[in-house]
Amino acid sequence: MKISKEVRVGLFMVLSLVLLYLGFNYLKGIDFFSSRKKYYAVYDNVDQLMPSNQVFLSGVSVGRVSRIQIDQVKRRVIVEMEIDSYVRLGDSTVAILNGDFLGTKFIQLNIGRIRRELKAKDTLRSDVAKGITDFLAENAAPVTDNLQSTLRKLNTILDNLGRNSYKLDSIFDGFKQTPALLNSTIVNANHKMDSVSATLSALSRSLRGTLSELRPTLTNLKVFSDSLKAVEVSKTLKNIEGTLAKLNESLSRLSKGDNTMSKLITEDTLYVNLNKLLVSLDSLANHLNENPKHFMAPLGKSRNKIQRDLERQRKQDAKK
Repeated sequence: MKISKEVRVGLFMVLSLVLLYLGFNYLKGIDFFSSRKKYYAVYDNVDQLMPSNQVFLSGVSVGRVSRIQIDQVKRRVIVEMEIDSYVRLGDSTVAILNGDFLGTKFIQLNIGRIRRELKAKDTLRSDVAKGITDFLAENAAPVTDNLQSTLRKLNTILDNLGRNSYKLDSIFDGFKQTPALLNSTIVNANHKMDSVSATLSALSRSLRGTLSELRPTLTNLKVFSDSLKAVEVSKTLKNIEGTLAKLNESLSRLSKGDNTMSKLITEDTLYVNLNKLLVSLDSLANHLNENPKHFMAPLGKSRNKIQRDLERQRKQDAKK
């Protein structure tokens, strides 16, 4: 039995939709191929916990939150969790509601000591982890006490400064004598600068004599450097001559006509083949313009159908 193209397209779309549904639910945390058990936990406030949030055990994801219900009579929230069947939970296991810095909530399992193993659909003990606000509230009191003690010490220091103000007056009196000491220091420094300038003058005179003695040596070095430049220029000219010789050899090979490059330059085979290719493309474009259904139909048309359509078109043109 031959299946038509329309049926094959329909089966392909159904299979694609099934795979899309399975993949979407897998990204949400639903694994259709693993066995899980359902457990419950009761909280007063879940703090924006959502279905499909993860359940962790020792940092490893072992399940997810499957459903959240509100019991308005008892004013509590019932959280249903799907946990992998290989995880053993006991009567002392605690489901701790926790969250990270980005605000994503999750449930962390603390197994504890297992005296009696829980069965599926049993209720776990629940607890809520302390957040940043609770941490700040607990540590605010020590910080306040330290601040108060610091202020008391600062007041004591200020009182001591008030009682010791006469010492500050004596210090300022000493500051008055500082300009006289600075003036004497500047005078001594001027005398020393005069001696240093005299020493520098003598040093400069000795340097002039040394430079006059070095002038013949510098002249010889200049002559030597000029000779080196001449040697380098001659080497450069020799390299240029060698390069020109290689270029002439390559041009002579191209002119012989016994290689691929010379044939591309001298023969017209490539030009003829390109013209044939353009003619074929032009006929293909005319066929596509006149019979677009041969190309645009679902999954294309077979060669026999295309031949029948062409024969039908020729007969219609002959009747006209």
